[in-house]
Amino acid sequence: MKFFTKRIDTVAAIEAFNSAQPFPHVVFDNLLDGDVLSTLVHKYPSVEEKKWWQYDNPLERKFAFNDLSQLDVGFREFFDEANSPEVIAQLARLTGIKDLIPDHTLNGGGLHQIKPGGKLDVHEDYNIHRPMKAFRKVNMIVYVNENWDDSYGGELQLWNADMTCCMKKVSPVFNRVVIFRTDTKSNHGHPDPLTCPEGMTRKSLATYYYIPMTNEEIEYTSTQFKKRPEDPDSDELNELRVKRNKGRVADKST
Repeated sequence: MKFFTKRIDTVAAIEAFNSAQPFPHVVFDNLLDGDVLSTLVHKYPSVEEKKWWQYDNPLERKFAFNDLSQLDVGFREFFDEANSPEVIAQLARLTGIKDLIPDHTLNGGGLHQIKPGGKLDVHEDYNIHRPMKAFRKVNMIVYVNENWDDSYGGELQLWNADMTCCMKKVSPVFNRVVIFRTDTKSNHGHPDPLTCPEGMTRKSLATYYYIPMTNEEIEYTSTQFKKRPEDPDSDELNELRVKRNKGRVADKST
């Protein structure tokens, strides 16, 4: 099966990426073959079917899964293509970043799923893949939510560097792809709890791209959660943000 039927590195896409605010990004609709993607979505496991990683704390309530050996072969084919030399070459031209390399272990990526009431506070992603000795540069998120209504929420929010303004919201509708740089103050998340009906979830496929580290003195930072102006200003939450910025908290396998 072939998923990527359109090019990422068109002139229009490059111009949109470089001019986007609050940080370089581009949004594609129907980038992938819709029929092939729909077939894959129908094999997307529920959180009850597999041992998902569960993030369950006041900053994040979501599920993640990256063991492709336990999934239908279509998921391996998707991620193999997303990490293929052809797609990476297009990403390099889109972003202007040379020497991009994939992470075939899908560290932090893979399948993501949010239940009703779940959320992911605005954050800046971890910066270094320590086993690979690589610096994180680009995210690609593919949303696979069929029949998604805007009233359900779950928009990807893009915030400016000083966290004073949400400058863009992206609804997670089926076959919508977001690509953005992560080596800037790329504050993003979906911090408002989902209101989709019970039995529905917000689903996505995530791949991250890196460059080899040339300066090993760069300090590792974990996911850095940020406070929005409207978020509660409590000592408990502030302490949790500091703790979470050093690594995962309250993680467990379902």
